[in-house]
Amino acid sequence: MRSKLTVRGLVFSALIAALMVVFSNVNINLGFTPVPITLGNMVVMLAGIFLGAGYGFFSMLLVILLTILGLPMLHGTGGLSVLAGPTGGYVMLYPVCAFLVGYLGNKVKGNGPVAAVLLAVIIYVFGALLCYVSGVWWLMHVTGMSLQKALVGGCYPFLLGDAIKSVAAALIALPVRKLYPSSRLVGTAQSRVVKLN
Repeated sequence: MRSKLTVRGLVFSALIAALMVVFSNVNINLGFTPVPITLGNMVVMLAGIFLGAGYGFFSMLLVILLTILGLPMLHGTGGLSVLAGPTGGYVMLYPVCAFLVGYLGNKVKGNGPVAAVLLAVIIYVFGALLCYVSGVWWLMHVTGMSLQKALVGGCYPFLLGDAIKSVAAALIALPVRKLYPSSRLVGTAQSRVVKLN
């Protein structure tokens, strides 16, 4: 998204936002914490990898804006109360996470085991762990929990699951981006003119 928006970029951003609606409805409430186990954050990972930094950011910003407008984008609910609630800190960092995953993930070349490991690490660190920075802090702010309780309720139970989702996202992304790199997918790749003599 260096120069201007493309129709394909906007369409795929909207599709990723729609995917968030589906994936975020797959969630498990643990009971002892208001933060559910969800597949929604896997969409953040895939947004960056599939759409690149710019459109990955835009697709997650779209999710936030539509949520504020009241559309049921996250866990079947919408409205400003979703962002003001206990999980709002995670959601507000989604665009930044998608941007960083897209930016750094596109620097990983190849499709072998080394590329898969590097991509999974990037996705895990910047697509999952980074969300805990604002997520845990906001959970403390909203609920009045201590840092230790907020970590127990909003971080520790999700680390393994996020690692599994990161590996799955990397394994999904490698074959897809081989055929459809983000620049081609969103229509920012420059076409090459072949001259015939």
